[in-house]
Amino acid sequence: MTALPPLQRLPLAARWSVLLAASALFAAVLAWIGLPAAFMLGPLAAAISVQMAGGAVALPRGLVVAAQAVIGCLVARAITPTVIAGLAGHWPVFVGVVVLSVAASAAIGWTMGRLRVVPGGTAVWGMLPGAASVMMVMAEAHGADFRLVAFMQYLRVVLVAAAASVVALVFVHGGGGRFAAGVFPPVDWPQFAATAAVALAGGVLGPLLRMPAGALLGPLVLAAVASVSGLIRIELPPAVLIASYAVIGWTTGLRFTRDVLATAARMLLPSVGATAVLMAFCGLLAWGLVVVLHVDPLTAYLATSPGGVDAAAIIAASTKVDTPFVMALQTIRMLLLLVIGPPVARWVAGTLETSPVRPDQADAADAGDCS
Repeated sequence: MTALPPLQRLPLAARWSVLLAASALFAAVLAWIGLPAAFMLGPLAAAISVQMAGGAVALPRGLVVAAQAVIGCLVARAITPTVIAGLAGHWPVFVGVVVLSVAASAAIGWTMGRLRVVPGGTAVWGMLPGAASVMMVMAEAHGADFRLVAFMQYLRVVLVAAAASVVALVFVHGGGGRFAAGVFPPVDWPQFAATAAVALAGGVLGPLLRMPAGALLGPLVLAAVASVSGLIRIELPPAVLIASYAVIGWTTGLRFTRDVLATAARMLLPSVGATAVLMAFCGLLAWGLVVVLHVDPLTAYLATSPGGVDAAAIIAASTKVDTPFVMALQTIRMLLLLVIGPPVARWVAGTLETSPVRPDQADAADAGDCS
């Protein structure tokens, strides 16, 4: 009889206790080091560790939506009329960066598929940057291996978040994981109540209007409009932010189940290598933004990094960068990716299906099937 993983023997309440304790420990260590987004990366690492030990827990959907709404309000707080006017003139550059990053990811995915590192079009769906959950749903609908796409998408999110945090640490020389006024400063309760109402309304309207990442972008848009028009002053206590960071980290970390990792074990190194190539290409795009738009290097790097929108928002908010610039490019990429991503993936996957297979590749594939 196969022994159960150690945490699988525990009741649900005990698993949650282990997850909370591990998250607090990892986050405290990363914050002490001064790593930006420590309160997201710590819970993320804890969730992966607990998941591997059999301590799977299910996050309530409402909790995840609430966390994304808070992050949306966090980004909206940095948006001002001056910032909006400055960003409006950069949209051609943003679109160009997005198109190049999508083309690079499709080319890397095609190469992985052509070399048979990953089956068929699964590699293309797995490499498309951003909107990970949407890409997984679309990939499954088009016959790709959902588990491998999930592995590739969330592996990239983890690697990009970790690398961006390290880069931010180098540029700002630490301090990114701390709150200057402490965890429990005085709170403006009327403004906090108004912010919560806007976040709730945006979190409901976003998905209803079928906005991509509606639970995040709905509150972002609504809170930005309310803030810029002077209706509210966005109030987000540090304790609320820390809790939201943790939920976002858990959401990503808990995706790395034992089944997914067991299925994807043989493609771990190629996936890491492919992600590193994509990150390097996006780094070149960041350098181009520095030259063309004269933004600071860290802002450009975070804006072009091929990870998730929520992770980019948390890291940007934890460092001294132009957060609206970062989120503007990340949001434009996500919106365009939802439009052009599926046809690009289908076209590239189609070229793989019609490509002639070399004899040495066929022999290798046959040998792999027999092993």
